[in-house]
Amino acid sequence: MNGKHILVTGGAGYIGSHTVVALIEQGFIPVIVDDFRNSEQRMIDGIMSITNAKVIVYQQDVSDTSALRSIFKQFDFQGIIHFAADKAVGESVQNPLKYYRNNLGSLIACLELAEEFGVPNFVFSSSCTVYGSPIGSYEVTEETAQQDASSPYGATKQMGERILEDVARSSKTMKVLNLRYFNPVGAHPSGLIGELPLGKPNNLLPYVTQTGSGKQDELTIFGNDYDTPDGTCVRDYIHVVDLAEAHVKGIEWLDLQPVNACEVLNLGTGKGSSVLEIIHTFEKVSGKQLNWKFGPRRAGDVEQIFANAHRAKELLGWETKKSLEQAVSDAWNWEQQQQND
Repeated sequence: MNGKHILVTGGAGYIGSHTVVALIEQGFIPVIVDDFRNSEQRMIDGIMSITNAKVIVYQQDVSDTSALRSIFKQFDFQGIIHFAADKAVGESVQNPLKYYRNNLGSLIACLELAEEFGVPNFVFSSSCTVYGSPIGSYEVTEETAQQDASSPYGATKQMGERILEDVARSSKTMKVLNLRYFNPVGAHPSGLIGELPLGKPNNLLPYVTQTGSGKQDELTIFGNDYDTPDGTCVRDYIHVVDLAEAHVKGIEWLDLQPVNACEVLNLGTGKGSSVLEIIHTFEKVSGKQLNWKFGPRRAGDVEQIFANAHRAKELLGWETKKSLEQAVSDAWNWEQQQQND
């Protein structure tokens, strides 16, 4: 299957750009479709610098079916990796229609065209938000009961998975893999691509590194009275390079499956780290004291959650290789490159 074209929607974004690098390194030819609402051209420049490859890019809204069809006509796609989605939880609460229109509309456009053109393999960028606040154990398996989504963003991931299950069941050509990420962090070790929050970061580590560089004045930790070892929320932080590799292995694995296969996999390290641990790791890696304070709890925050990722290892032969310290170090290197630009 190597040397084949893979459509990567949202491929100029954070996880998308790292996956494009991993695809090129494995001999695939990624075709990026991205409207750059959450990214910038320099991510494409970074991909080309890392891989020494020319990258095929279409600046295009993935929800625009007729424009997308013209791209499908040009390539014999062997697979689709669908990242294109808005992902800010808070914004989704403020503007739910934007999230339902974009996140579900772009998915449906891709699936309609995949059916029309007989594209066999579909990998979906899902999220551990589908579990909500887990009941019983904080370690979640793919069978852990899903709670009601706490945001429209989370609801679009639950609905997206349901749409994909139904399509996989009825399709004459397609196989589906839903990948539920935990908390992607870090950057490419080259410092040429990384997380690029537009405006104030919604995620913890970019806020930490931007506070370290002086771009943000102060970091607020939301809540210090949770039932965790140090009172702060616990998450499973996975290095984005490890995460990217899982998508490539996912496409390769899907290609060997029978039509109508539909699988769900957790992607995480299997270990939870607290907000304070992230801060202390950053201070150790950077040699800087971070300016932070405790604030009140934030509505909708899950106390703690981390992945059981055994199934991903079993099916894909994949597991994380990079440590939290490497992720923080790579994120700090990327932040410093931004300062130098």
